[in-house]
Amino acid sequence: MHGTQDQQAGPVVRLDRVSRVYGGAKNRVTALDDVSIGLERGTFTAVMGPSGSGKSTFLHCAAGLDRPTSGTVHLDGVDLGGLRERALTRFRRERIGFVFQAFNLLPALSVVDNVTLPLRLAGTRPAKGVVDEVLERVGLAGRRRSRPGELSGGQQQRVALARALVTRPAVVFGDEPTGALDTRTAAEVLTLLRQSVDEAGQTLVMVTHDPLAAAYADRVVFLADGRLIGALERPTVEQITRQMQELGTWGDPFAPRPTTGLGVRR
Repeated sequence: MHGTQDQQAGPVVRLDRVSRVYGGAKNRVTALDDVSIGLERGTFTAVMGPSGSGKSTFLHCAAGLDRPTSGTVHLDGVDLGGLRERALTRFRRERIGFVFQAFNLLPALSVVDNVTLPLRLAGTRPAKGVVDEVLERVGLAGRRRSRPGELSGGQQQRVALARALVTRPAVVFGDEPTGALDTRTAAEVLTLLRQSVDEAGQTLVMVTHDPLAAAYADRVVFLADGRLIGALERPTVEQITRQMQELGTWGDPFAPRPTTGLGVRR
């Protein structure tokens, strides 16, 4: 199920004409509207947009947590639409990592047991060297036996990040991973995310509303009304803020609309 050499050459995540519609004829809501995009390996992509723009639906469809109404999603060379629920669950466990705003740690388990939980759920024995390496990378080598309640919020999110990285996934998806952290702690976690891309070749996709967080990414893509409407490469906080301010005026029919094309470099 792992990618072949041909698959390694293409985008690790590819959405082709993906739409997601909720409700029936009377209360129909189009959360994603004909979205196509490819995300390359070893890159950090931030996904932004106003409330209700489809950011979370985008992440859920791309990560196999939700099935699109139409269109296809390929991840690590696998068509997620072709997998039955049990196979999809196994695939997510083995090839995808998740980091959420809520840390989702089990309070009764130690740091090391929380980190290795995905491996044990998959029925594999964690290699001690891999676990040690991941804990070292997130700065928790000395807290292996601590319980989550003994850690700060930033340390708990580091545990969640280590848990996401320990299976060496094809992609790590983050949903507002620094949303519950103060500014300084958020910067520390974002630096770790950036390092996992630069030093370990990890692929990251992060939904965020925070321009400071998005500026750590290689590329920011913008959603509005379920559609991809623009992108910035290697963006600054100022550029991201300006784009978000423009998106915030979409309710005004006379307001200027963003013109940045997807994939256009500055």
